[in-house]
Amino acid sequence: MIIVIIAGGTGSRLWPLSTNNYPKQLLNLTSDRSMVQNTYDRARHLSNNIYVLPDISHSSLIKEQLPELTDDNFIIEPGRRGTLNCTLAALSHVSKRHSSNEPIAFMYTDHHIRDIDSFVNSFELAAKASLQNKKITLIGIDPSYPATGFGYIERSSQVKGLRDVFKVDSFKEKPDFITARDYMISGRYLWNCGYFVGSLDVFLTVMSKYTPKLLKNYNDLNSIKNTSSVEYKEKYLKLKNDSIDYALLEKTKDLQVVPASFDWIDLGSFKDLHTANLTDEFGNYISGDGIETLDIANSYIRNDEGKPLAVIGLDNVVVVNSKNGILVARKDLSQKVGDIAKKIQKK
Repeated sequence: MIIVIIAGGTGSRLWPLSTNNYPKQLLNLTSDRSMVQNTYDRARHLSNNIYVLPDISHSSLIKEQLPELTDDNFIIEPGRRGTLNCTLAALSHVSKRHSSNEPIAFMYTDHHIRDIDSFVNSFELAAKASLQNKKITLIGIDPSYPATGFGYIERSSQVKGLRDVFKVDSFKEKPDFITARDYMISGRYLWNCGYFVGSLDVFLTVMSKYTPKLLKNYNDLNSIKNTSSVEYKEKYLKLKNDSIDYALLEKTKDLQVVPASFDWIDLGSFKDLHTANLTDEFGNYISGDGIETLDIANSYIRNDEGKPLAVIGLDNVVVVNSKNGILVARKDLSQKVGDIAKKIQKK
């Protein structure tokens, strides 16, 4: 199996820890390893053929954190053009180095996973299913609550001869709460976490059948040998910024999905980050020196600066003191941090 780790993005909803100059994939948020290092550590349980795909603005920082990889293991995106085009760039890079029928697994750096054995089992099953039936195979997460912030995959019947592999019936946009609750009750829906597996042959066949324009874009990129050239950069930056879900996967009629057997948290907000970290008996996560608290509960408190930080009589809050700024917010409104961060970082 070949692994491609997509390591772009800015993580603005985790400001002031995550910034445009030093985004969340570079930060130690759940352990003494950064998000990209943790993802790489998981990937190594699956394969030694690992490629990391950052955009050019953070590529040198990503390389510093993964010194065991050579330059050839990095696929540098000339500029952010969405998950669709970085996938095409990865397929082109892999095509020049590996067999066209070897499964390629795509994963992201902003996920927190503890059960590594089950993670490996799910990806190996997805790779087996993709190889056997020559279809793109997704990995979906059984919903643990009626989430309105994720898209959903509707599964149908089990794939013949493959236990725990199902046909994909449809994709659903981020639902309202009532709809999400109905999805969860039905037992037919999985969170779409963005994981998918398929060989180069499978991807080319799917693009040829359902999205010929994407196949042309792939061929245009693949025809340029020097990916550091001005020609490649100009060609790439002319591509429409798009999501692999919308542009390819949702147009494909014969996908498969494996329900994940591992725990999974998308670290998209401080609420998620609080859930991913161990807390005390009052539900508090407290990190850093000089912190004094009194009568607080269910809160995320982090102090990365030397000055004392005191928090008194609060519940359900996020308090972060960092070199980039100070954040005080209700934890249940932490999804809105990105809106504020974008305003601050524009100034």
